[in-house]
Amino acid sequence: MTGNEIRQAFLDYFERHEHKVVHSSPLLPANDPTLLFINAGMNQFKDVFLGLEKRDYSRAVTSQKCLRAGGKHNDLDEVGKTARHQTFFEMLGNFSFGDYFKKEAIEYAWDLLVNEFKLAPERLWFSVFEGDDEVPPDDEARALWEKVGAAPERILGFGRKDNFWQMGDTGPCGPSSEIFHYMGDDPLDPEKNSPYWVNGPGDTTIEIWNLVFMQFNRTHEKDGTFKLTPLPAPSVDTGMGLERMAAVMQHVETNYETDLIKPFVEFVAELANA
Repeated sequence: MTGNEIRQAFLDYFERHEHKVVHSSPLLPANDPTLLFINAGMNQFKDVFLGLEKRDYSRAVTSQKCLRAGGKHNDLDEVGKTARHQTFFEMLGNFSFGDYFKKEAIEYAWDLLVNEFKLAPERLWFSVFEGDDEVPPDDEARALWEKVGAAPERILGFGRKDNFWQMGDTGPCGPSSEIFHYMGDDPLDPEKNSPYWVNGPGDTTIEIWNLVFMQFNRTHEKDGTFKLTPLPAPSVDTGMGLERMAAVMQHVETNYETDLIKPFVEFVAELANA
């Protein structure tokens, strides 16, 4: 599949499941002093998650243009070091504003990846929040992955750094469940396709989709501490890197070899007589 076909297939899938297709917002956020650039698909829905804004739909799907070149989510330092990082990218995402929650989000993700995109389950790994002193472990997400068909040994627990998402120091946040894809030649090799590489070194196993279960609002209190309070309605915010998914579907080793980016690299090389 081409990058354009992947994007359209994602939008079409969720539109069939009663999601409103919403256009990408501009890279410069409007009326949000906490961000310099849009860094995630959920940014334009921030006030909806907080219950401050109402829309005429409770489900949405987008292909959001993002820029991560500073702040909490900074990919600039990783460009050139990994096969999967860029500063500018497109984030495919489906959203629920008090409609469905973990069960449906996980069912949609498994169905799209395994049945629509035909990814092999033995190449997929799943992570859930293992809990800490503030938020308990996400045993519900673990059980739901098992129910849709994921092998129990392929569901791993990680801490706040990897599996608790927030757009900045304050704002909507919650535990997340990430989906990883093994990019190597032999998915049956227990050393190469192993838990060690999930959130580990190298680009053999890469994160392709993050399902965030928005449950809290993080606020900065007058005494200097941060506080988590439940959101008006639990919601869902997911993000799939279009370029990463294109690398998976096109069987190439880096995002820069996909049809989304390679033409630009070739054009610059031609100008530079490289």
